[in-house]
Amino acid sequence: MIGMNIRVLRKKHKLSQEQLAEKVNVSRQTVAKWENEEAFPDIYKCKILSDIFQVTLDQMSRNMSEEEASQLAPKGKQFFGVVKVGERGQIVIPKQAREMYQIQAGDKLVILGEDATKGIAVLKSEGFLELAEMIRKTEPADGDSE
Repeated sequence: MIGMNIRVLRKKHKLSQEQLAEKVNVSRQTVAKWENEEAFPDIYKCKILSDIFQVTLDQMSRNMSEEEASQLAPKGKQFFGVVKVGERGQIVIPKQAREMYQIQAGDKLVILGEDATKGIAVLKSEGFLELAEMIRKTEPADGDSE
């Protein structure tokens, strides 16, 4: 299971066994043994591997197919599917996303955009407003020297 995941994720990241071994500070033979499940990485090496592959330890240790591995988003990033924009610009946030980020009917959301990528981000307003207030409080007042 872990061995197959290491092999699939290594190939997904276009790394040779030698390159991966160098990053993890083990021999190429050790990586080969992991992939063939003749040996298993300790938890410390698993953490290093999960960081290299940008996956969680849970994702590293579960049984996943090559197709599932190829569709894994980087750690901390989620893919919830595709939504269609309605005539008046409305979208439906997928249920899984609403549950994960505790978004409920009536919540206020902040919409941010980036020109370069044409990307849009949606944030719960209370978290965004708390961050903005924290930044405002740390700015020196006009006339104050740094």
